[in-house]
Amino acid sequence: MYQKIYSLFASKALQKGLLFLLVCATLGGLISTLPLFDSFNRQWIDSAIRNNGALGVGYFIIFSAGAMAIGCPRQVMAFLGGYAFGFMQGTLLSVAGAVIGCTLCFFISRFLLRPFIKRRYAQQIFRVNDFLKDKPMAKTIVIRLLPAGNNLLTNILAGVTDVKARHFLMGSAIGYIPQMAIFALMGKGIVVLSIWKIGLSVLLFCISTALSVRLYKQYKHSKLIQVKAASPDSEPVRA
Repeated sequence: MYQKIYSLFASKALQKGLLFLLVCATLGGLISTLPLFDSFNRQWIDSAIRNNGALGVGYFIIFSAGAMAIGCPRQVMAFLGGYAFGFMQGTLLSVAGAVIGCTLCFFISRFLLRPFIKRRYAQQIFRVNDFLKDKPMAKTIVIRLLPAGNNLLTNILAGVTDVKARHFLMGSAIGYIPQMAIFALMGKGIVVLSIWKIGLSVLLFCISTALSVRLYKQYKHSKLIQVKAASPDSEPVRA
């Protein structure tokens, strides 16, 4: 039991994610409390985003989709969504922006940049294609649940693999939700200075990371077993 807990906290995915969560919380707290940012934070967000109706929602979705399409971490946009719109709406809008950004990258890579991407990232493409070729939607969900990783590179590499667009995009949309919800909750907690919301987001982040790492290892282990079973050198199983 203790060994499993230790291995979880020793994982690079959790350490990077917690560091990122801490950075978001610190920056959000500074923006919320320092007078220097008064004209930038609530006044600007209230006038341009939160109280601007459908136009404000449109601005946020376009901005978040464009930012994530060029490599902005999706957790940052979820944090800003929670800060501007609250937990529920911030989660939904940031997920929508992430899916749009993912779709743009995927199809640009597939139809416009395929020759360049295949030359530049041949080994990475092989690994991604090998991982996603069986149960692509479920495995895409697992990839998106992981807090670490390069979202932009994943979208680009997937675009030139054999995975079908609908499987990758639907898996991404579902897999984005837990992480986006956690960071949107953190953003909302910063706005209202709610310690319990911030603490809950950290707890949920740890749980989500533990589950995602476990699922990823299970898929990798099952893949290794399949490869060994298919090997001509493997011995037959005896009763």
